[in-house]
Amino acid sequence: MNEKYLRTSDIAKAAGCHPNTVRLYETLGFIPPVLRTPGGYRQFTEFHADCMILARLAFRGAWPGKAIRQSVVKLVKQAATGDLGGALEAGYAHLALVQAERAHAESAVRLLERWAQGMAADATRAPLRIGETAKLLGVSVDMLRNWERNGLLDVPRDPDNGYRYYGAAEIGRLRVIRMLIRAGYSMMAILRMLLQLDGGLTGNLRQAIDTPAPDEDVYSAADRWLSTLAEQEQRAMDIIAHLETMIGKQNR
Repeated sequence: MNEKYLRTSDIAKAAGCHPNTVRLYETLGFIPPVLRTPGGYRQFTEFHADCMILARLAFRGAWPGKAIRQSVVKLVKQAATGDLGGALEAGYAHLALVQAERAHAESAVRLLERWAQGMAADATRAPLRIGETAKLLGVSVDMLRNWERNGLLDVPRDPDNGYRYYGAAEIGRLRVIRMLIRAGYSMMAILRMLLQLDGGLTGNLRQAIDTPAPDEDVYSAADRWLSTLAEQEQRAMDIIAHLETMIGKQNR
């Protein structure tokens, strides 16, 4: 029996996208090359539809960083070649990557919460100059100045010479800021949380760092990092489930 071919509009409808997106994804290698009739019409199969659905599962929403994007692009292209077993393996590796990012983000928030409750995050005794502080924290002097300029901390200065001096309180705060930034939180999200904390509101800091204000412009996934990573983890599991379904169809 001849295989029933599908049209571009059929694939677009199955994946919930515009027909132009189907054509673009073919060009990018997210779905397999498509046979054409002598008249030039594309002849899609059910496998094309499944690959298109997989790609749409993978690419919806904001991207939480280069590594996660590269990981999901790799597995989608691998599935499009017909190597579903390799794509499934890559899917589980992708899930592990997202979970590791989420664990890092959660650890940073736990440090934040302990610090906000009064736990000292540093034991530096004598105040340090900006160069010494940068060396201690493994960051650049420009980065410290940028964090101060953007309102993340206020550094006391020597009244005689105007030099910045970082004591245990400032360095402890910087350690928390550095860990949050390295865990993927945006500077806007950190500032939002610190303004609440400095205003005397020490509760719900997890919510504060993850919830943009109504009048706040959100430009990146990192402005709501915890929620983004939770969504990415669910997306990774959906991708795995779809790949398993595709493998089941091929084994029928």
